[in-house]
Amino acid sequence: MPRLPFSLAALTLITLGLSACTSNAATPEAPYGGTRIHDIQGATPAGDVASPKVGEKVEIEAVVVGVFPGLSGYAVQEADSMADQNPNTSEGLFVYCGSVTTCGAVKVGDRVKVSGTIKEFSKGTQLDTVTAETVVASGLTLPKAVTVTLPQDGNWEKYEGMRLNFPQTLTVTDNYSYGRYGQLGLSAGGRLFNPTNGNDTSTQAANDARKIVIDDGVSAQNPASLPYLSAQQTRRTGDTVAGVSGVWVQNAGGYMLEPVATPVFTAANPRPNAPQAVGGTLRVAGANVLNYFNDLNPDYSSTGPRGANSAGEFERQQAKIVAALKGLNADILTLMEVENNGDTALQALVDALNKEMGAGTYAAVKTGTVGSDAIKVAIIYKPASVTPQGAAQIDTDAVYSRPPVAQTFKDKQGGVLTVVANHLKSKGSCDNTDPDLGQGCWNLLRVQQAGALLKFVTQLKTQSGDPDVLLMGDFNAYGDEDPIKAITAAGFESLNKRIPAAERYSYQFSGQFGYLDHALASSSLGAQVTGITEWHINSDEPTVADYNYEYKNVPGCVVNTPKGNTCTGQDLFGPGPFRASDHDPVLVGLNLTK
Repeated sequence: MPRLPFSLAALTLITLGLSACTSNAATPEAPYGGTRIHDIQGATPAGDVASPKVGEKVEIEAVVVGVFPGLSGYAVQEADSMADQNPNTSEGLFVYCGSVTTCGAVKVGDRVKVSGTIKEFSKGTQLDTVTAETVVASGLTLPKAVTVTLPQDGNWEKYEGMRLNFPQTLTVTDNYSYGRYGQLGLSAGGRLFNPTNGNDTSTQAANDARKIVIDDGVSAQNPASLPYLSAQQTRRTGDTVAGVSGVWVQNAGGYMLEPVATPVFTAANPRPNAPQAVGGTLRVAGANVLNYFNDLNPDYSSTGPRGANSAGEFERQQAKIVAALKGLNADILTLMEVENNGDTALQALVDALNKEMGAGTYAAVKTGTVGSDAIKVAIIYKPASVTPQGAAQIDTDAVYSRPPVAQTFKDKQGGVLTVVANHLKSKGSCDNTDPDLGQGCWNLLRVQQAGALLKFVTQLKTQSGDPDVLLMGDFNAYGDEDPIKAITAAGFESLNKRIPAAERYSYQFSGQFGYLDHALASSSLGAQVTGITEWHINSDEPTVADYNYEYKNVPGCVVNTPKGNTCTGQDLFGPGPFRASDHDPVLVGLNLTK
């Protein structure tokens, strides 16, 4: 199999092939010699099974069905007349040429004799260390492709090295590795939702059976030219493609198909230039600003400031965040992942926003340093729309490292609302006391934080003398997970559930979608809500569209940083709000009553 450095775990993959053709020429009558490929592959009724001939020197004679210079090899398949008709044995094999200069002088449709040694590379069977290669004939009709529809049972080994055809319309559900590896995850039946998000009744096993991934057919990371780009120079999740076909292979990242022609995508999920209308006289938004730090980290230190490494990166980052916040045009904005350096970073963001929108458009709720984390939550507001009532309140319960921040406001119509910005414990980096039991790491801690938050809300209602409370922020819990259930059980409404299920997401992880970013309304507030939307400017976009220089062929990229930069990749950064963060912002409309 091709020697690729893919890191995408537990995914079925599809890779772009670089040349393929068919011919109407008749298959030669002369019998094929050598060892049969199905004997090399062996029967695999389930799962990955190593070849029974690993380490043996063999000669094969078969038809070339794909040539992939970017993978240093080509794929061959038994002629239809030589197949054994056993559905559990593969009739295909990858020939790895590597540095053998006498290997690879072949074309699709060639009948070839090849000698080499059978090896397993990252679970993929391949003919390696090629010692002889002869083209016997050219222009042959290719062996028939197997038609495969999703979902599948996961036994892809039986197709390894063979031509496959996927006739369904598939949806892009994963573009996280698009910039680095040229990969796109595809799924049948629409994008995949996290099973704990509440959008549908899918299980993890059902999701796994529906997905594959398409790649660019190049083993090198950070390609200079990305495939499949739309006219907007992106490839968003939610876009579709129909009828991909090619050669199925396997490597460290899983299985992949080398398509016989460049797939034609449909931009079924175009970029939304503005959030959907939410109505009301008051707009409240929540936005994760993905480590907005005005202290830079030029040395790429793992313990240094997060966010931008250079002034150039910071300029790009800030421009995108400002564009996103301007587009939300909220009267009250709750922010997550602002540098916790007093109010310095927060004020820098307010200044940049006011420079774009006009002096005095926004003001910051000053809190100073909050909690022990490097990042904090914050609130900014339009003085022309609302007036703070008293000072900000911070929940000092020790259960938080990023304490909630609350501020009560009065709008111009006299309505009173308390807004709470939240950022609960992340799902990563488990310890033995709070492991991942299906809802990510630290679920028990998030439930405890939710309980503390409810106590805090009781205090806030007493202090404000008004029952209307809106909880906003990144709860690091999907819609049907325990922390959210604890809050809704106490009488809060999940406003996100008013959004149609197909649009109810704010975050992408491992090719699955859900909403970690919530708007939760106290029981008295629900009737005053006029609308809610999640503005999908971030989670649908590939990470390569963000502000970072890493891996990109742009001035300012530093080669051989601790991140292993090659500075070779295509840069999809562009003006506007798209990929300002990894989370989509949430916008709520309200008509407050006095």
